[in-house]
Amino acid sequence: MQEKPMKGIVLAGGSGTRLHPLTLATSKQLLPVYDKPMIYYPLSTLMLAGIQDIMIISTPQDIPQFKRLLGDGSDWGVNFEYCVQPKPEGLTQAFVLGKDWLDGAPCALVLGDNLIFADHLSVLLQQAAQRQSGATVFAYQVRDPERYGVVSFDEEGKAQQIIEKPIDPPSNWAVTGLYFYDSKVTEYAKEVKLSPRGEYEITDLNKMYLDNQELRVERLGRGCAWLDAGMPDSLMQAGTFVQTIQSRQGMLVGSPEEVAFRRGFIDADQLRVLAKRVHKTELGRMLFELANDVHHKDSKQL
Repeated sequence: MQEKPMKGIVLAGGSGTRLHPLTLATSKQLLPVYDKPMIYYPLSTLMLAGIQDIMIISTPQDIPQFKRLLGDGSDWGVNFEYCVQPKPEGLTQAFVLGKDWLDGAPCALVLGDNLIFADHLSVLLQQAAQRQSGATVFAYQVRDPERYGVVSFDEEGKAQQIIEKPIDPPSNWAVTGLYFYDSKVTEYAKEVKLSPRGEYEITDLNKMYLDNQELRVERLGRGCAWLDAGMPDSLMQAGTFVQTIQSRQGMLVGSPEEVAFRRGFIDADQLRVLAKRVHKTELGRMLFELANDVHHKDSKQL
């Protein structure tokens, strides 16, 4: 039986308490990261992987704001569904909430405050999306691994264990907020129990795949950037990073419009329509340039 196309979920819930008072009136994922809303970056990541069916999970009060910003996705050649998360109970809850929508399809989950930038990132993402079985996660070296799910490796470079927020981290490789799973994910997710801190931990789900020798860990090395924009310092760092890349290299970062065009979800005329909506901005100028340069699509690989 042919595998169903992979779907994607952006988990954009929570109350954003680490960003109060900024998030008292709006969702964290609607805050600006330089010239775009934060949620544009994880959406671009899923689209880079070739995913066109995407569910956005958020709070009852924030879903209307996301709908107003993003619509049904047709402008970008994708399909958006929206799902209310009544109460945040851990990342694995996304697969319970999205079970009927997934309908047995494999799924990629990305956190709404994560930005990943790397040379040939699209190649890594498409490879992960095309794997027929198992799970793929990405690891990144950090100075404070105790804040994250941490993966350690054996002498052959194979993932050995994954621990959630360890007091004594076995390595400095943190698991990023981007996860690819096969069609078994909803069944595995049902087996995850509430942790002592009252959440269905994504680390426990990853452990299931690891224990069954079905987990692949891709290490993001030099030339890669992973930014969690969930705190004031990291939010500013993410904005500065995007501004630096765009102004110095002339490359867009986290633009769903650009990704949609390069992936063939929309054509140049459709891109011009999108560019016109933001024509007074530098983003609009760059999108117009992209639409009008017939060689650009092939000359620069995402």
